[in-house]
Amino acid sequence: MATPAAEFDVDVPLVRALLRDQHPDLADLPLEVVASGWDNVVVRLGDLLAVRLPRRAAAAQLIEHEQRWLPAIARRVAPIVPVPDPVRTGRPSLGYPWSWSIVRWLPGSPAGTRVGGVAVAEALAAFVELLHVPAPDDAPVNPVRAVPLPSRSDSVLTRLATDDVPRAGELAALWRRAAGLPAYAGPPVWVHGDLHPFNVLLDESPDGGLRLSAIIDFGDVTAGDPAVDLATAWLALDREARGAFRARVAADDDTWGRARGWAVSIASALSLSDDRTFRAVARRAIGEVLDD
Repeated sequence: MATPAAEFDVDVPLVRALLRDQHPDLADLPLEVVASGWDNVVVRLGDLLAVRLPRRAAAAQLIEHEQRWLPAIARRVAPIVPVPDPVRTGRPSLGYPWSWSIVRWLPGSPAGTRVGGVAVAEALAAFVELLHVPAPDDAPVNPVRAVPLPSRSDSVLTRLATDDVPRAGELAALWRRAAGLPAYAGPPVWVHGDLHPFNVLLDESPDGGLRLSAIIDFGDVTAGDPAVDLATAWLALDREARGAFRARVAADDDTWGRARGWAVSIASALSLSDDRTFRAVARRAIGEVLDD
């Protein structure tokens, strides 16, 4: 699964020009492109800020969702972890067609292939506990996150019908069991929607271990079944930490089963990436979800 091509090239001269046009007091700070992902380009701005700009039209509305909803979410989860809530916003200008954001530069680096221990698990659990509260009726709608699992079966089973995903047959059987569980019947709650190891930032704790330092990329923020976020238990944690995570979130068997199904969905998608690190995370997560 190749990373989509950029529909608009974002580089330092463009960002400098947008800043001079809309935020001139920041325009002379150093700029460095630090990430160009599936949807957005992130450009570090000085020591304390970053600029987050869509690189394709499909991401433009997601940035607007973050601009509207993330400040309140940031206040809610602040006792546990910072998130990149916009401190300023940008509008289409100078030929650039979409809204964009200036956010705080957050500590740490993506977990990636690093596996969180119990301390990280407990912090992640505390984060989702604060986040998973009933959302307003006008919360963003995401057709592929926090939805009933059967609605994703065609897409997931298509991925698993090839030899490109490790242990695909076992994953397909697990997915079918998870999709057959009772659907979530509670009120739609806020969910991050994409809580995989590249959106979980870690840094070193005073005792030399790893600690949760930030959660990033709320582009898929939506309301629905909290199980989608609990999938991080297999994606980012080891067995011992996963046990601590489940104990803290107090997930019942059906919710935990749906979460495991979401882990199948996310890990199988990562396994088809053209990025080696994504594939490495997928392999580890597939082992965790099948051998748990």
